[in-house]
Amino acid sequence: MGDTAITKTTTAGPASAPGPASATGTVITAGQPVSTAGPGSSGIPSGTGGTPSGTGGIPPGPGIPPSTAPAPDATPGPPLLPAARRADADPDGPANSVDSTNSANAANCADSALTTPITPHDPCAHGFLPERPPVRSLIGTWTRLDAMARAAAIAPDREAAVALVERARRAGELAALRQRVSRLSLRNAEAAAMRVAVIAVSCGWCGIDPQAPAAREVADEAFLDLWAAIAHRIDHDQFVALPTLALHNWAPERKPRRHIPIDQLARTETLVPIVRWAPEGQPLSRLDRLMLAATRLEAHGIWLFRLAETLAGRSPDDSSTPTALRRLVRVQHALRGQLLAEAAELSAAPATPQQRAVLGALVAQSALEPPVLQAADAVLGIGARRLREGRRQLLRRHLPAQHRAWLSAMDRHCAPVRTLAHRGGPDAAVYREAQESLIALRRTYTALVQAAARPTASPLTRAA
Repeated sequence: MGDTAITKTTTAGPASAPGPASATGTVITAGQPVSTAGPGSSGIPSGTGGTPSGTGGIPPGPGIPPSTAPAPDATPGPPLLPAARRADADPDGPANSVDSTNSANAANCADSALTTPITPHDPCAHGFLPERPPVRSLIGTWTRLDAMARAAAIAPDREAAVALVERARRAGELAALRQRVSRLSLRNAEAAAMRVAVIAVSCGWCGIDPQAPAAREVADEAFLDLWAAIAHRIDHDQFVALPTLALHNWAPERKPRRHIPIDQLARTETLVPIVRWAPEGQPLSRLDRLMLAATRLEAHGIWLFRLAETLAGRSPDDSSTPTALRRLVRVQHALRGQLLAEAAELSAAPATPQQRAVLGALVAQSALEPPVLQAADAVLGIGARRLREGRRQLLRRHLPAQHRAWLSAMDRHCAPVRTLAHRGGPDAAVYREAQESLIALRRTYTALVQAAARPTASPLTRAA
């Protein structure tokens, strides 16, 4: 029995000796311990409670806790390093690492902000309407300009309007406003420009250049300085025209929700004038009705701007070109029907000699052309033949620079479509129909302007 026991002990000794086939170790790769097993191992990582191959299930020796007993066949590997002392760890610690990461992100954001191009004006979003509803009331010192514009609009004649400006100059109000122009935001500057335009046309100064020396002999010098400063602030010299007087003078009656586009507000909400050409408590005058009709025309004409973008750059042989032209015809017919509906209310509205004088001055300066008609003209090219190119640019001078640039781009990009005027076939017939519908729309608007400038009939004439 003793020999047998000795033999078993001697036999078990070599079995527990470590060998290259049963060796297991721990290797640190990229800061994480990865267990590598030899061909004779069971594939279970060390420290998981499994019995390594070749140990024969020998329990730990006496006096050694089970959790700290080394495996007989395990080769001791390098000690695990703490995360803060690894070779790939940040020497400044986790907090400094986060700060450096945030600094790098901020630098990247700054670089991307510098390289991001500025988004140009997109008439497909809201046409030539302002991006937001106009400012209904100015604050601070600018309330004086607001009150002056309202008083000048309802003045009985030009002399009374000029007297208001002279009184404001003597009181130093115009000089005080001139010093505050640079502090205005662009939206408030456009609102102030609308008030200045109302005062200018009420005084009969709509056809002058505020920076010309000859203008000092006609208009008030302090008012001209304010006019020129605001024109420089909004980067628009010839703003005394219908786009400013109409599109920036009508706002929704109730406060709109932010997610409703401005063109939808103008189509669906009740619009009220910011500066009325008729006294408070009286019905809207013909001039008010004309400006309201022009504003609604722009709101409903948003589809015309989008069709213009569709036709830009298209070949006349493209299958989508006649489809877009047919839609353009339908839009122009709808706009004409809208103007005819506005004509009935305009003819019944009251008018004063001062309002007719204002309207006549605007007509003489070609300042009553709606921008939506100019957009249709840029696509179909009627104005180039009918008005000549110089006259065409004369109409566009009342628009802001970004709107003029868009119209010039449409002139170039829609040139291939305009070659249909010299062709035959069904596509050319659709193009000519679009031209005829635009001519009819323009004539309807001209008749609306003539109705607004027509003297009102006396009660005896109406009875007869």
